[in-house]
Amino acid sequence: MIATPLALHHAPMLHALYTATPGYFALLGSRVPTLGDVEREIEIALLDHRRALRLLHDDHGDLVGALDCKNDYPQPGDVTINLLLIREDRQSQRLGEQAVQYLERHVPPGTTRILASVLGENPRGARFWERLGYTFTLDARPAMTWYAKPVTTQPHQSGGPRLGVASD
Repeated sequence: MIATPLALHHAPMLHALYTATPGYFALLGSRVPTLGDVEREIEIALLDHRRALRLLHDDHGDLVGALDCKNDYPQPGDVTINLLLIREDRQSQRLGEQAVQYLERHVPPGTTRILASVLGENPRGARFWERLGYTFTLDARPAMTWYAKPVTTQPHQSGGPRLGVASD
């Protein structure tokens, strides 16, 4: 799994990813965002120094997903996964699991837990997080349910990119 920091000039790539995952937006009851919507979304996200936006590529360099995290939210020491999105045609290939494992190894120092939300009625999403060791934490239905996992090991400290850090 290769995680590349997302910049504004990547908006067409993120838009293409969104276009390749219409089921996610259908689950939310919304339309696939336009390129202009995606550009605004990235501009706003980049203003928040706690946000870390990544494009996810497989070992061949093909774009397979995106990851959006926020550090120290909602509490200091938390890393919240705002979005983990894998292309529909690449789902069920353990790419989401690889992305989460990468994040877990590269969280910022001081991280005590990772939070993830499941939007709407999405039993498949809930099973995904539970399979990775996350436990049900908060019921905010009908909008979402929250899952959490404590960070029990030291984050990766080598020179590699830290996925949970916005300043890469």
